[in-house]
Amino acid sequence: MEIRPLRIEDAETYKNIRLEALRLHPENFGASFEEEKDYTVEQYKVQFAKEDAITFGAFENSELVGTVTLVKQKRNKLKHKAEIVAMYVIPEKRGNGFAKMLLKTAIEQAKRTQGIEQINLTVVSTNVSAKRLYDSLGFEQFGVERRALKVGKAYFDEIHMVLFL
Repeated sequence: MEIRPLRIEDAETYKNIRLEALRLHPENFGASFEEEKDYTVEQYKVQFAKEDAITFGAFENSELVGTVTLVKQKRNKLKHKAEIVAMYVIPEKRGNGFAKMLLKTAIEQAKRTQGIEQINLTVVSTNVSAKRLYDSLGFEQFGVERRALKVGKAYFDEIHMVLFL
């Protein structure tokens, strides 16, 4: 298992895994497959070059099997925060520690980043395994947004969690 920041040359592979995540689990992401299906590889390359976000990839035998993005807040009053977004591990690799290693890497990056004091994330209330993982790493629930996401005619609540560094 290798965890590392994604580079420009990973953009096409990332696009594929991102679209898979959005297609297979639309209830777990604020973005939709329909919104991102036409994104170009170049758009993902631009994303990887941003200074306020780092996307980490989990690799097994050089195959990208999971991702997570750490986004640093830019506004003066929010600079003490970062956010975990776009967490995903391909179905056939779940339960093998990839998600935990991705999150630990993102947390360590946040700890090394000057000024970051806390990491926030949201998780859909029905995603019990993800919630359990976040709990195990010290994230605490501080609220629930009812009907936060709407997929078709179904609504999904999101749990807001924080890890104070």
